[in-house]
Amino acid sequence: MTENKDDVTLIVNSREKEISSKVLSPNGEITFDEVVKLAFADPPSGPYIVFTVSYWNGAGRPPEGILYSGESVKVQDGTVFNVTVTDKS
Repeated sequence: MTENKDDVTLIVNSREKEISSKVLSPNGEITFDEVVKLAFADPPSGPYIVFTVSYWNGAGRPPEGILYSGESVKVQDGTVFNVTVTDKS
């Protein structure tokens, strides 16, 4: 999947995103905020904006689930994220 062993290929909203393993924590985890930035180059903001992040094929336990703000998840090549944004207004 990746040519550089320091890179990890993630699938974010159906698009391959190669990221440097240096972006990940020492445990190989990526944060909620980092995933949102991968999904949206210029994320919408405002008091009523809510992001929902689901994932599967993760490297940790559980290998799938919902990622909430402030959390992180252990990833591997091919971990898939679906990020949606909702305006609660």
